[in-house]
Amino acid sequence: MITVMILAGESSGELYGSLLARALKKKWPDVHIIGMGGSRMREAGVELIAHISDAFGLLEAVSSLSKIKTALKNAREALRKFRPQVLIPIDYPDFNLKVAAMAKPLGVKILYYVSPQVWAWRKGRIRKIAGLVDRMTVILPFEEKIYTDVGVECEFVGHPVLEEIEEVLKSAFGGQQSTVSDKTSFGLPNITINPELKAHFKNILGLNPQQPLLSILPGSRPSELNRHFPLLVDMIRQFKRDPEIASAGHYQFCIPLAPNTDEEKYKPYLEHLRREDVVIKKGESVRVLAASDMAVVASGTATLQTALLEVPMVVMYKLSPLTYQLGKRIVKVKYISLVNILSGEEVVRELLQESANPVEIVKELKKITFDKRHRENMITAFRMIKGQFADKKPSERVAEIVMEMAGRR
Repeated sequence: MITVMILAGESSGELYGSLLARALKKKWPDVHIIGMGGSRMREAGVELIAHISDAFGLLEAVSSLSKIKTALKNAREALRKFRPQVLIPIDYPDFNLKVAAMAKPLGVKILYYVSPQVWAWRKGRIRKIAGLVDRMTVILPFEEKIYTDVGVECEFVGHPVLEEIEEVLKSAFGGQQSTVSDKTSFGLPNITINPELKAHFKNILGLNPQQPLLSILPGSRPSELNRHFPLLVDMIRQFKRDPEIASAGHYQFCIPLAPNTDEEKYKPYLEHLRREDVVIKKGESVRVLAASDMAVVASGTATLQTALLEVPMVVMYKLSPLTYQLGKRIVKVKYISLVNILSGEEVVRELLQESANPVEIVKELKKITFDKRHRENMITAFRMIKGQFADKKPSERVAEIVMEMAGRR
């Protein structure tokens, strides 16, 4: 039996791993897939050897060291026991590069899927990665050249969030073409993002289709949720008290938690949010965004997801003070959100650390609400970003490369 091993270390990587596992099983039903991930990967047919750890940042990683050590031990044992033909690490470099170094002497072929952000910080990792991997598949268009320049066989395959969005849009109409509109950038010719579609998704989510919706995506890592939840409770209270906002309509609020979020751990925060009339959904980010009129989004993959669904947004992020101060010295990028990075300019406002406060967030939300030109410029930029990912099917393409590397045509 041919075995492949997929390693995902956090929520977004686990989504990509589950989509890849499904694509592999569809093309190659008898493949044995083992890996590290969560419930989505298990449901996609992956035999889990370890569950994901959400460590992030300098101080935040310390509390997860024991889990990481256990996961490394499980990965080492699985490599020796199953001898997979191909190892597919997904981002999460500090862990995944250690496993790749274990796999290489065993003759396991290594396909790194989703590059670490080497273009932003610790650029020296590029050559380390080049010395370990056989091939790279990257999800941002400018990353391909980074690796081909150092002699790594690399291909830009597109971004997996597009596949999730396409799947959700299709399911909303029973897989049938709709008369909602006449075009889209998702490969679904008759569906586009418009008020009728937003109302449709509000109905699906049990929300009022006649009222505007502000969605709030606080991140998925424990460190993000612990810092962002208190801020967001205060922000919603201020938003609701603002007389100008009140004149624009009675807003609804929804937070789509990541599927692997431990709700019990954040129960006090969630109770505060529910008292402020915030609807909490789990694993529903695409549907919630498709229903949204604007959004507050923690920097990360969710900013791209929000842009692809044409939802005007403000980006915020808070780190521990020490992590932030160290990060300022080593991170060499002008912007932190994928939307601005891909646009090459500040399309969406980025509020970091002290600037990520209720006053500044509400101020930007008011600008989105009342400044029509600002809102339209943002959506125009989002549509240009979509064009960079047109006609790409990342999971399907990566599955083909895995099969080729495993000797299966």
